[in-house]
Amino acid sequence: MTVKITKNIVGYRVTKADEQKPQSPQPQDNAPKPVLMNETIERPDFLLGTTYKIKPPVAEHAMYITINDILLNEDTDHESRQPYEVFINSKSMEHFQWVIALTRVISAVFRKGGDVTFLVEELRSVYDPNGGYFKKGGVFMPSLVAEIGAVIEKHLKAIGLLESEEMSEATKRILAEKRAEFESSQKSATNDDTTSDYPANATMCGKCNTKAVIVMDGCATCLSCGDSKCG
Repeated sequence: MTVKITKNIVGYRVTKADEQKPQSPQPQDNAPKPVLMNETIERPDFLLGTTYKIKPPVAEHAMYITINDILLNEDTDHESRQPYEVFINSKSMEHFQWVIALTRVISAVFRKGGDVTFLVEELRSVYDPNGGYFKKGGVFMPSLVAEIGAVIEKHLKAIGLLESEEMSEATKRILAEKRAEFESSQKSATNDDTTSDYPANATMCGKCNTKAVIVMDGCATCLSCGDSKCG
C-alpha cells in the first residue's frame, strides 16, 4: 500500500519482523481473592473444636488438648479449615506454667498463617533428659512435649493439612501374615500384660518409634509401619 508523505522526514526507525504490536489491556478479574490465614483475622464467635485425651505416665492426671479451627472462604471453591488456637487442661498443676506458655506460642503460630506443619517435627524432636515412655500400643514418646506434637500431627492430618502415609492393602496383608506366623512359632507363653499390641519380644522401630520389630527368616520387619531391612 502506497502512503503519501506530506511532512519533512526528521527521523526513522527500522521495524523488525519479530516485533509484535502492543496488546490491548486484558479485562481485569474482579473476583475476590481467597482469604489466607493471617494474624489480622479477628476471632469469630464460633470455632470448630476437637478435644484429644492423653494420659502420659509422667503426669498424675490425664491431659485434654483442645484445638479450635477457623473456616476460611466458606461456601467457595477455596474453603479451608485452619487451626486457630490450642488449649490444654488438666488437674495436674506441676506442668501448669510451661503448658500455658506452650499453648500461647503454638496459638500465635497458628494465627500467623503460612505453613504450620513444621511445629510437628519441632515438638516431636524434644527429648526428656529423664527418659521417655511407651504409650498404649507400644509407641515410644521421648517426652510429654513430643506427645503433644503427636496430637497436633493427628489433628493436622484429620483436617487435611498433612497427608497420611497409608500402607497398601497388599502390604497390610503381608504384615498380618508375618505376624500370625511369628506368634504361632513362639512356644513360650508370657503373662506380661503390657499395653503393647505387638509380640512381647518385639524391638523398637527406628522409623515409627513403635516396639513392633520382629525377626523372621533373618529379616527384621516392623509390624506397625512395614519398614524392613530386606527392602
